[in-house]
Amino acid sequence: MSALPLDERLEAHEPPEIRGRDRADVAMLVASRHDGSLVHARFGDLPEFLAPGDLVVVNTSATLPAAVDARLGDREVELRFSTPVPGLGGTHWVVELRTAQGQPFRRPTIPSNLALADGAWVELIAPYAGSDRLSVARLDLGTPLFDYLGAHGRPIRYSYVAREWPIEAYQTVFAHEPGSAEMPSAGRPFTAELVTELVSRGILVAPITLDTGVSSPELGERPYPERYCVPAATADVVNSVRTAGGRVIAVGTTVVRALESVADEAGVVRAGEGWTNLVVTPERGVRVVDGLLSGWHEPEASHLQMLEAIAGSDLLARSYRAARERSYLWHEFGDIHLILP
Repeated sequence: MSALPLDERLEAHEPPEIRGRDRADVAMLVASRHDGSLVHARFGDLPEFLAPGDLVVVNTSATLPAAVDARLGDREVELRFSTPVPGLGGTHWVVELRTAQGQPFRRPTIPSNLALADGAWVELIAPYAGSDRLSVARLDLGTPLFDYLGAHGRPIRYSYVAREWPIEAYQTVFAHEPGSAEMPSAGRPFTAELVTELVSRGILVAPITLDTGVSSPELGERPYPERYCVPAATADVVNSVRTAGGRVIAVGTTVVRALESVADEAGVVRAGEGWTNLVVTPERGVRVVDGLLSGWHEPEASHLQMLEAIAGSDLLARSYRAARERSYLWHEFGDIHLILP
């Protein structure tokens, strides 16, 4: 897709419900691949675009208050926890440093020590996957990480969000298992009432879990390995829906990554869990996902490759032009893009 620059005036600066709306009251552009149509709607209209027998797959990962204050020498910084390092239990995590104001901060010399509140320490011991911003850190917190974050952490916030919001603003209605550094935001506009309406219309809902790492939207980097779980019950219902001719609609790129990681070349899904390195591109294509609910991504974001694999380059480019013309809002508190087959 020929990338279109992001107009900062279209960034969503606050949750929509702060403006007296509910979560579902955001704009939704519906793009249909079979006829190339684009329809402007509201997210609350979602049941009108789905059919009995369709399956909506959601991510149940809950957002961590993954940012904490730290000191690097005599400098105040912000430390962001991304994902655990596979095979090293909870003692080693991938982390990112930011300035105290949340701006990008080049990784310091390795090794480096960071002092945290309550006498806790973090030692940066190695670069992570060749990244200039991510490091492998050894934790010495005196308590399990999630407990420490519960006492001292706050949600990760980027510069387009002017003020802090409580962790509840960064949880979806599906959030159940803590583990994501940043919210699986495509699920944010769902409400309990909307989920009930979907089910009452014969539209199925099934869970997966994929714990997101830090995205750092300023940099268009390849996705890093992320931890996922596709339960046996979800695998079974995906296969049944596909056999019956229903459509599998992923809520977010995280769901696409999880499902495609456990799908064989014929599109048969099997239960699985672990770490996925999968990067979905137009060349690789998708094997099991028919449609996608997604937010609006920066022009350099690697997620756009996945969207192109699902929508095709022409429909995706036209969608982004239409969204800009109608002033759709971007990022985790913004508007939604529904891609249908």
